[in-house]
Amino acid sequence: MTTWELLAVLLAGVGAGAINAVVGSGTLITFPTLVAFGVPPVTATISNAIGLVAGGVSGTWGYRRELAGQWPQLRWQIPASFVGAIVGCWLLLNLPETVFESVVPALLVAALVLVVAQPRIQKWVTGRTTAPTHPERPRLTPLRITAMIAGTFAVGIYGGYFTAAQGIMLMAVLGIVVPDHIQRMNAAKNLLSLVVNVVAAVTYTLVAFDRIDWAAAGVIALGSLVGGVIGARYGRRLSPAALRAVIVVVGLIGLWRLLG
Repeated sequence: MTTWELLAVLLAGVGAGAINAVVGSGTLITFPTLVAFGVPPVTATISNAIGLVAGGVSGTWGYRRELAGQWPQLRWQIPASFVGAIVGCWLLLNLPETVFESVVPALLVAALVLVVAQPRIQKWVTGRTTAPTHPERPRLTPLRITAMIAGTFAVGIYGGYFTAAQGIMLMAVLGIVVPDHIQRMNAAKNLLSLVVNVVAAVTYTLVAFDRIDWAAAGVIALGSLVGGVIGARYGRRLSPAALRAVIVVVGLIGLWRLLG
């Protein structure tokens, strides 16, 4: 990539890191950007997953206070995300690239639909959340635990395979199974997404080193690290409509490149 293209990828990384900390669809900024600059789809997915780890760390750290008291559910969800991510990575690395190239446009469209529908999802989730001062939280019955593990595992597979909009999917799972204050669920979403990205990054580095665009991954890492800090600190002040508009436009450009 040229210097200007790398600069664009850097800015995309900043945007992705900030969006991931607040919403969870930052891949829809970085992945289409890489594809638009001629990076093959599988290489773009692998490089993007590695680059976004840094933003996941800074975003999760920014929401660390909201994680307090969530270990009873996270001790079930973290292993589910971990194993799901391994399955997703295995699928990406072992299925023919033609399968990914055929499936990813549909996944990209589905992710864009989720981004557009995100206000309704968030409104629905908010309606099920308890107030932060509420003395009671839903008890983790065996049925809730089973549903929580299954849902988190399924999102982990998706995240290990493609990652786009996994944060929105996690928010939906949390809103159904373990409703809580929305900012606390966002903190859990950031941590679980980070687990998936770390598993993906380590897996790809160990078994697909030669398929990684390290320049792209490094630039995204730098940008997302800064973006994660910005998102955790100021993200709630940004216009959700503007964020969604940018994501949809960039996603459509990437889709056009994939289908072109």
